[in-house]
Amino acid sequence: MDTEAFFRKVRTYAEISEAAERAWAALLQPRQYRRDESLVVAGDVPTRFAFVLEGLFFQHYVGPEGDMVIKYFFPEGRIAGSVSATLLGKPSQFTITAIEDCSVLEYEFAAFRSLMARFPDIAAFYIHYMERHWIIEKEPVEIAFRHDSAMKRYRNFISSEPDLHRRLKQHHIAAWLGITPESLSRLRKAIALGVG
Repeated sequence: MDTEAFFRKVRTYAEISEAAERAWAALLQPRQYRRDESLVVAGDVPTRFAFVLEGLFFQHYVGPEGDMVIKYFFPEGRIAGSVSATLLGKPSQFTITAIEDCSVLEYEFAAFRSLMARFPDIAAFYIHYMERHWIIEKEPVEIAFRHDSAMKRYRNFISSEPDLHRRLKQHHIAAWLGITPESLSRLRKAIALGVG
C-alpha cells in the first residue's frame, strides 16, 4: 500500500508526528475505481473520503434542464468526497465519478474524526486542507462564474490548470464552464485565431 505519497502530501499542509501517521495509516484502505465507476452516488449518504494516488474524478449533478453540471475535479494528490453530505450525515446532492482508472486510499470519516480529537497535528492538517481547497480556492472561482465571461473563465482554466485541460474531454470542460460543447468549440476557435 502506497502510504508514502499520501503522507508526503499531508505534510505539505501540516507536520504530523510518527504516532499520528501510524494511527491514520491504520485507517487507510487501498481501492481501485475503473473509468465511469462512481465513488459517491447522489442520494446516498457518504461515509468515506478517498485520497487520489492515480487518476481523476469529477463531482457532478444534473441541472434543471437535464444537463450535466460539473462542480469540481479531484486529480492526484486531492481528497475526493462529498464533504457537506459526509459532515451532516445526509444524502449527497452530487455524484463523484472516475474520469480515468483510479487508485485511491480510502478512510472512514468517523474514524478520522476521532483521530482529530486525539492528535492535534491531524486536526491542524484538516483545518489547513479545508481552508485551502474549500475556501481560498473556491471563492474566486465562484465569483468568476458570476462575473466573468465564458471566454475569460476558459482562459483562466487553461492557465491555472494546464494538466487538467490536457486530460479532460471537451464535454467535461464545457460542463464545468456551464456552456455547451458547441460553445466551447467556438471559444477554442477564437483562441486559435487570436480573437477574444
